[in-house]
Amino acid sequence: MSRSVVSPQSSATAWKDVSEAASADSRLHDLRKLKAQLHQQLVTAMDLAAMGTLDRAQLQHEVRRVADELCQRSASLLSRQERDRLVNEVLDETFGLGPLEPLLKDPTITDILINGHHTVYVERAGRMERANVSFNDEKHLLHIVQRVVGQTGRRVDETSPMVDSRLPDGSRINAIIPPLALDGALVSIRRFGAKPILATDLVANHSLPVEMMEFLAACVRSRMNILVSGGTGSGKTTLLNALSAFIPEDERVVTIEDAAELRLQQPHVGRLETRPSNIEGAGEVNTRDLVRNALRMRPDRIIIGECRGPEALDMLQAMNTGHEGSLTTVHANDTRDALSRLEIMVGMSGFDLPIWVIRRQIASAIHVVVQVSRLLGGPRKVIKISEVTGLEGDNVVMHDLFLFKQTGVDGERRSQGYFQATGLRPNCLARLNSMGAPLGTELFERRILGQT
Repeated sequence: MSRSVVSPQSSATAWKDVSEAASADSRLHDLRKLKAQLHQQLVTAMDLAAMGTLDRAQLQHEVRRVADELCQRSASLLSRQERDRLVNEVLDETFGLGPLEPLLKDPTITDILINGHHTVYVERAGRMERANVSFNDEKHLLHIVQRVVGQTGRRVDETSPMVDSRLPDGSRINAIIPPLALDGALVSIRRFGAKPILATDLVANHSLPVEMMEFLAACVRSRMNILVSGGTGSGKTTLLNALSAFIPEDERVVTIEDAAELRLQQPHVGRLETRPSNIEGAGEVNTRDLVRNALRMRPDRIIIGECRGPEALDMLQAMNTGHEGSLTTVHANDTRDALSRLEIMVGMSGFDLPIWVIRRQIASAIHVVVQVSRLLGGPRKVIKISEVTGLEGDNVVMHDLFLFKQTGVDGERRSQGYFQATGLRPNCLARLNSMGAPLGTELFERRILGQT
């Protein structure tokens, strides 16, 4: 006699689990349908003319009151907890970014990645995990994206299916929609915290030891030109923000970005942002245009959020013509690769310059190159600081002053290693001393700086 593989008790339990899951899915569908109906009723019930005289706090209070009344009328079967949740979601749809609002309020989330309306991932502590949120459909997702980019005067539609913009808190958002995105809109949001990350925070997070930060701070105070290189999401802009805190408050700084992310602490800052072309293909203002205009604004320093094209030539010219202490970032895998990328970008400027001329410009303009990287498991670290010391023949000469050596991974597959000073004394020590930012030679003695 054959025995049943599944006992009656386990079969009943499995059927109960399936029934409960189906009931939960049905309940979720009903709540979404009810939320859409409530939102439509709310728009119809609001006196827009009267509400135009209220400030944002009063408006939100009034909308919550009306939504709560409508919810009690049309959803008597809902529990109080479900009713509160429904009202909050309607408010998020009306004033915020819908399903993204809870994620944007979570300070532990650093990145939000959306792959179509039904798939949302977030990054916490350097690790990706799927979020328990979704959009009603692609139309809903696209509506949220258009609301965000519209606040900064940008647009995204079939004629312009890619956009790079920012949220009100400074977080950066990039979106690409169909027909370029085959399976639904792809959206990435690079979060910015409520307060900027300072140099002390980077040291506390073991992104770099205090000795390396002391050297970089002295370089900024001494008006040395610094190039920060690294991959996407490696922390280039975060480091740039932290270094900018060492710029004296009596200096005029002009920042140039595609999407404004930098949040400088100085009082004398002029912020410039590029502008894409309009629907007729006119009106574009690119980084190169803004760099040229910035030179007429009497800046002491220029900070370019990211150098990625022919503006590299104008940036080098600015660094070589009285705007020392400027900073910028570039995508590269190593400090030496960063200078090679600059050569390529200068070649994109339209001028047929010999390679030796380009390298001479680079060698005289860039003083220090800092490499940042996102390592296995998520930690972001400054893995190399190199000094540009001049030319030998037609080649730019660099010396590595500080390095990060990876020794392995821990049980959670997070990179482990240590920082070290290479033992080379930088050529810029005399300049640091003369500019009032002296450093002792013992800072650069060959040794391990920290185990992380």
